[in-house]
This record gives sequence, structure tokens and C-alpha cells, in this order.
Amino acid sequence: MTEKERKNRYIFSFVLLALLLGLFGVLNLCMGSVRLSAQDVANALFYCADTPAGDILFRIRMPRLLSAMILGGALSVSGFLLQTFFHNPIAGPFVLGISSGAKLMVAIFMILSLRLGNALNSWTMIAAAFLGAMLAMAFVLAVASYSGRISVLIICGVLTGYFCSALTELFITFADDSDIVNLHGWSQGSFSGINGSNVRVFSIVILFSVSAVFLIAKPMEAFQLGEAYAVSSGVNVKRLRICLILLSGLLSATVAAFAGPVSFVGIAVPQLMRNLFKTEKPIIMIPASFMAGGVFCLFSDLISRVVFAPTELSISVVTSIFGTPVVIWMMLKKQKEVKAWD
Repeated sequence: MTEKERKNRYIFSFVLLALLLGLFGVLNLCMGSVRLSAQDVANALFYCADTPAGDILFRIRMPRLLSAMILGGALSVSGFLLQTFFHNPIAGPFVLGISSGAKLMVAIFMILSLRLGNALNSWTMIAAAFLGAMLAMAFVLAVASYSGRISVLIICGVLTGYFCSALTELFITFADDSDIVNLHGWSQGSFSGINGSNVRVFSIVILFSVSAVFLIAKPMEAFQLGEAYAVSSGVNVKRLRICLILLSGLLSATVAAFAGPVSFVGIAVPQLMRNLFKTEKPIIMIPASFMAGGVFCLFSDLISRVVFAPTELSISVVTSIFGTPVVIWMMLKKQKEVKAWD
């Protein structure tokens, strides 16, 4: 592929992602248990928000749309960072148990706080989720470093996720406080119930985190070519690894704090973007993964709300249905490439 062809591919792919973001954004605003026409949406957005349609849009659908788009993008970037860290295409926040660890800690903090008559604010939820994510990651890394095998890393991550999820369900089962009636839905993964104040808080955290990821894009590119090459290029590999872990943990923890665990986004989306853009360069993959994660979660949230309306599916149910085939295809493709080299 020539340089011109590569640039044209990048431009085409980014334009495609932008169009899909716009399309699914409009559909998410119009479709739901109450159908709104495009004219209703336009009137509420640009002319008069003090209408029933405007109330639905600004109190329910707009925060949910922004949540799916921003949190989905954050989760996808987190997956890309973990795949870079482990040099493994199936590493991701959900598979490695990071999301489940964050979910467990948020549930514990939330239940204890409500028992004491208080309510967790957004910043405390993020801090609790980050603590849980780091504890889960520390455990998985400790086991993986002891074994030294990638297969053990994945198995340990999956088992850690199951263990944390089981503990979360146990706490929720015996938490009889009426104030946590929505905690079970959150624990399954959902963008519902997020308000404008929550959106402002997690947008600040994610903007900071993704900006920091851009700052380490060049060292990441060297690290992708191997640790020896990175060291010879002047990269402090130990510091880079710490940055990758902290930033991926903060991004996935922020998602878990507000939307619960959302499966397969962090694994499937970066792989799809690698195949679409035909590159591993972080400076391209970071914005591509963020946009594509938003597209994937907007699409999945639309399906979860519309297909069986008024019954709403868990977001993880939908992302698993569409993400699982991608992961299986990716693993088969990698196995085929290994056999070809042999």
C-alpha cells in the first residue's frame, strides 16, 4: 500500500465512522418506547425545549446517547491499551476481570454508603471503581508473572471476573435497601439512569485520560515493535507500562462506575479498527477506537431499547451477541496466520 493509498484509507475510514456516529445518534434520539419524529427532535433541539418531546430528549435520551458514545469510546481505548501492554489481541477490561473488579468495589461502596444514609457522588464512584480495577489487575498480573504464560493470564482474568461478579450478586441479593432498586440492572450493564451531572463528571475524567494516552502515542508505537526496540529508542519501558495500566484502569473503571460491566467492546472494537485502517499506529488507533467504540455502543444500546420494547435488554447481552463472533473470527484468523508462518 502506497502512502497516498494509506492516507485515502484513513480519510475514508474516519468519514465512515463519523457518518455512523451521526446516523446512530439520530436514531437513538428518535427511537424508543416513545417514538419521536425527526421534526419533533429538531424542534426540541433548536426551537423549543419546553415540550413533552424536549423533556424526553434532554432528561432521558440525550444523557443516554452521550453516555453510550463517550463511555463506549473510553472502553474501546482501554482495550487497545491493554492489548498493547500484553501484546495480546484478546486482552480487554472484561476478559481480564478489570471491569468486574471495578463493579464489585462500586457495589460495596454504594451499599455501605446507603446503609449509612448517604449517597455516593460521581467522583467517589469513580475512585471506588478505580480501586477495584487496580486490585483485580494487580492480582491477574501477579499470577501471570508467576506463570509466565499468556494462556494462564487469560484464564486467571476470566476466573477473577466470575469471582468478582459472583460476590457482587451476593451483596446485591442481601441488600434490601429500597434506594438500590436499580443496582441489579446496573450490575448487568446499562446506560440508563445516567443524568447530565454524571455526564459532565465522566467526560472530564475521560477527556483527561484520552489526552494523556495521546501524549504517550509515540512511545507506544516503539513498544509495539518490541521491548528491545523501545529501549534502544530511548523509551522508559517500565514507566510506559505503568502509564498503560493506570490509564486503561482509569478508563475502564469510569465506565464500570456509571454503566456497569460492558462486555466485548474493549476486545472486538480495536480489532475491527485494525482491519479497517490496516495499521497498528497508536496515533491512528486511539481516535479510531474511540469513535468506533461510540458507534458500537450506540448501536447496541439502540437494539437493547427497541427490539423488545418496552422490555429493555442489558447492554452486555447485545454487545456479547455482536462481539463474540468478532473475537472468534479474530482468534481463527490469528491461528491461520501462525500456521502459515510454520
